[in-house]
This record gives sequence, structure tokens and C-alpha cells, in this order.
Amino acid sequence: MNSLMIKGLIFAAVLIGATFAVVKSMHIDLSDPINMITLIGAVAIAVLTVGVSIKYINQMKTDKATGELADESWDGIGEYKNELPSGWAFSFLGTMIWAMWYWIAGYPVNAFSQIGQYNEEVLAYNAKFEEIHKNADAATLQEMGESIFLVQCAPCHGETGDGLSGKAQDFSSRESKEQVLAIIKNGSDQLKYPMGAMPAGMAQGADAEEIAAYVAGGMKGEQPASFGVCAGCHGADGKGNGGTAPNIAEYDQTLIEHVLENGRKGAIGTMPSFKGRLTPVQKKALATYLSSLKS
Repeated sequence: MNSLMIKGLIFAAVLIGATFAVVKSMHIDLSDPINMITLIGAVAIAVLTVGVSIKYINQMKTDKATGELADESWDGIGEYKNELPSGWAFSFLGTMIWAMWYWIAGYPVNAFSQIGQYNEEVLAYNAKFEEIHKNADAATLQEMGESIFLVQCAPCHGETGDGLSGKAQDFSSRESKEQVLAIIKNGSDQLKYPMGAMPAGMAQGADAEEIAAYVAGGMKGEQPASFGVCAGCHGADGKGNGGTAPNIAEYDQTLIEHVLENGRKGAIGTMPSFKGRLTPVQKKALATYLSSLKS
């Protein structure tokens, strides 16, 4: 046994010893088959690395290039038509076979999944959360809603819900006159209410101006006759006929839920859908808080 072989064996032993030391210090459970496979793989890599390195270092000392040169050459550098080294070829084939097994029968397709465990834990926590807060009072809902708003909504709507000086929806008031006019002109089908799409051009000219001013003003004062075209769907009070159309008088829970579910086009871009990101109690809490912001 030459000195290179001895050094290689010592190096392999050190690598394997270090691997076991790390496993022990981290208290890794080797009864888990995935952990055991990983450890075996680490030992195998250490042994193969040292073995292959010794083999080829010895060959470099004694071997000479032989075989038939290929016809092609690049800058005078020829290439021999030699077969792949059998060790390299079988190692590559073994890696491919192992990869197919790992993907089809091993982890993660048919075994433990961290993402799956996380999703299960989130669902379980949400169910527990809903049970705890199913009868929450108004004060609790408002406090919870404020926390949700500051995390999820404030980046676009501002910490106070003022819409960042008109850049997004101002929750202290209804839509601006310009926003109402745009909806009257273009129609709307984004919120998916049972009543269906609002057609474009329901009012024109002075009538549209009167409606927009009335709605943007909080529906206060004398109701213009032209509002009759809106009352057919939204109701004479503008509250949406029991949830069949959007409530244009105030931010009620139904309206908030439809916006969260479907998103909405706004002045600074389209608000994304929050479908699946908030629980029913959280939606109710957010609606409670937004209702407290109106002027």
C-alpha cells in the first residue's frame, strides 16, 4: 500500500467521522428513512471521492494517451475515440436511476412533504381561529380588522385609509365623482354579484354628472330623478337590494368580501384577489374596521 493510498484512506475516515459527528451533534433521528438514506449517501460520496481521486492520480503518473485519433481537431488539438470510463458511465446511469426512483417512489412525491405539512397546519390553525372568534364582539372585530388592514391594505391605501392622497381608494369616503363617472361610462362586472354585470352608459351627460355627484357626496340631500336608473339594481337607498348588487351607500361586509374575492381595478393599478388568504372572521373584522373609517 503506497503513501497516496494511506493518505486517501485517512482522509476518507476523517470525512466519515466528521459526518457522524455532525449527525450526533444535531440529534438527527436516523430511524427516519430519509435521514438514513442521506447519511448513507454522504458516506458513499466520501468513499467514492477518495477512491476515484486515488485511481486517477495514480493513472496520471503512469498512463499515456492511446487509441485512435478522431478526424476532427481544434487548433491542432486532437481527440481520441475512446469509450467512456466504465466507472463514470455506470455512476451516471446509477444517478439517473436513483433520480427516477426519488421522484416517482421516494421523497417528496410519495412521502413526507414540508409544504403539505405547512398547509395542513395552516388549515388546522384557521379552523381553531374561526372557532375561537366565531362570536367575537364588535370591539374585538374592529381591533382585529385594524391589524389586518395595517398589514395587508395600508401599503396601497395608507395607514389611515386615506388612499395616499387619492392614489388609491379613500375609505373615509365613497368613490370620488370621477370614479363614479368612470363606472357609469364603462360599466362593471368585476365583483361578480348575483344581479350580473352593470352595462356601460346607463346614464349620459347631465344625468351622469348628477348621479356621480350624489353618490360621491355620500347620497345626502335630495336624490336626483336620474338616480332611478341606479335604484333598479342598487335599491332606492343604494344598499344593493340585499346583497344582489354592490352597496354604493357604504362599505358593508358583502361588498368587502366581493372585492377581496375578485380584486378591483384602481387608480394605481389592479388590486389583486385575496381569495383564500383571509378567513371568514378576518373578512368580517376587516369590514367592521373599514366601516369605522367613513366620514
